[in-house]
Amino acid sequence: MKFEAVTIKDIARALGLSTSTVSRALRDSYEISPETKQKVLEYSEKINYRPNPIALSLKEKRSRSIGIIVCEIANSFFSQIINGIESIAYDKGYNVIISQSHESYEREVINTQYLASRSIDGLLVSVSSETQDLDHLKNLHDRGFPIVFFDRIVEEMQTHKVIVDNFQGAYDATEHLIKSGYQNIAALAGSEYLSITKERLGGYRKALEDNGRKFDPACIQHCLHGGMLYDEVENALTQLLKLKTKPDAILASADKLTTNCLRYFKKTKIKVPDDVAVIGFSNLDLTDLLSPSLSVVRQPAYEMGQLCTELLIQQIESKRPVKDFERRVLPPQLFVRESTEKCKENPKN
Repeated sequence: MKFEAVTIKDIARALGLSTSTVSRALRDSYEISPETKQKVLEYSEKINYRPNPIALSLKEKRSRSIGIIVCEIANSFFSQIINGIESIAYDKGYNVIISQSHESYEREVINTQYLASRSIDGLLVSVSSETQDLDHLKNLHDRGFPIVFFDRIVEEMQTHKVIVDNFQGAYDATEHLIKSGYQNIAALAGSEYLSITKERLGGYRKALEDNGRKFDPACIQHCLHGGMLYDEVENALTQLLKLKTKPDAILASADKLTTNCLRYFKKTKIKVPDDVAVIGFSNLDLTDLLSPSLSVVRQPAYEMGQLCTELLIQQIESKRPVKDFERRVLPPQLFVRESTEKCKENPKN
């Protein structure tokens, strides 16, 4: 049996009123008597009537919904961001439609086109690791469609952006490894196209240089899909461990890179931190319960979700075109645990 939503016509027929009278009563119009309003409201509540969102959007020229594009909901960092987004959106009367790119440019384009076709009021975007061509986003933005970038941003487009201080997070993590006595620090990084990769590698390199260490490009391995594909991580770590001077510490620059790094070391019976220390960007809630417990750079994901949503809704509800855009930078936190305990004397180095 096909589901059919209750309409104003159904209420009018049941109460012996015109549809215009029911409509005005539901809008609390002064033209309708209190008695009639009460009768209509009580009956609509009884039959669980809800306004048709499509009809409302046509009338108000707004759908009161926003779209989100992330790489993967299962990623703890993005799930926390989504929680932050929803906490603001629903409080402001907006529904949320979530889509995943799975680090695919093609999926990101399809998702963007689908969400725009659903008449959403604005879009929150963290671009995929494959994204280089930005036409699908620029075309919307050039027509005045509200877009806010978060985490993985697009510098070429003038709009609101919310990020974490990735440079400082990687700098602090690298300096911690140096001060703990590690000599050969390698970096496991995501896609070269992403803003977060460039910023984190910038912090890694600067920390080495500020502490009198030579930067070696061979100590960096990129994984295009940011750790979502285990084989990419395995290949990258295999290449790092083939270096003439093997790394005694790894900085992993994303959640999935960090966890798959640990998975690889367990598989190959490499002990952390005895053989190799590991520190990574991660928002997993259980990093302190791992054995050994994991040193991490943690990002304020929930706060990021709240802030980018506030900026988007301000843009949506602005009476005039927004021309002054903000770039908000949130501070990360470094948590030092067992996976980066002070290095023991190692004659191989």
